[in-house]
Amino acid sequence: MRRTLVAANWKMNGNKETVASLLTAFKNGMSGSADVAIFPPALYVPQVAQALAGTDISFGVQNVSAQESGAFTGELSLSMVNDFACKYVLIGHSERRELFGETDADVAQKVVATLKAGLIPMLCIGETLEQRESGITEEVVGTQIKAVLDAVGIAAFETIVIAYEPVWAIGTGKTASPEQAQDVHAFIRGMLEAEDAAVAAKTRILYGGSVKAASAEALFGQPDIDGGLVGGASLLADEFVAICNAAKG
Repeated sequence: MRRTLVAANWKMNGNKETVASLLTAFKNGMSGSADVAIFPPALYVPQVAQALAGTDISFGVQNVSAQESGAFTGELSLSMVNDFACKYVLIGHSERRELFGETDADVAQKVVATLKAGLIPMLCIGETLEQRESGITEEVVGTQIKAVLDAVGIAAFETIVIAYEPVWAIGTGKTASPEQAQDVHAFIRGMLEAEDAAVAAKTRILYGGSVKAASAEALFGQPDIDGGLVGGASLLADEFVAICNAAKG
């Protein structure tokens, strides 16, 4: 059975004081019913690593370079990420795709490099409102997954975590209904099943897009939704703890 995973994407938010406060609340409030991962801004990774030492809460970075080293000002290499015992790398978030021009090919390269470095890619995919209203959600999501499938093969998806985030629901307060989200999750799992049913059964597929405590239980209760990638609500200690504790285990 796939164990629920709930991840916190803090984006470009926080300072040393708020990071400390949130982590203390998380450690004190989690019931242990879900795996939990934190994606802080990169500058706070050392603080997070120290605070979470000896706990079951994992952490990672929000972005990484596919390059090993060199003249890439402002980038993070995977060897640097490994220096701080990170477990996950968030890859292909819609904000990276839209604001920073990352293509499906760029995302695939980052997944390849992350797997090679022994880390777990959390692959973000999803459609815009215009694409959903045009009826091409499955085409868009399928193309995003296929770019990675072609690069790493189906076996790698035993390690990869997929996060389906409808772009129209990120930071907008709008959430896909549990049924809408389940439909896309089922499509994603079906796409993997066509390659290897055993791998598809093990792949964790998270939902992201304005997840809140009030919606978490219904979302996580869907057969193909294995947890959530949480943005704004992960900056509210009580809210995020409640989301994690809504997990089915």
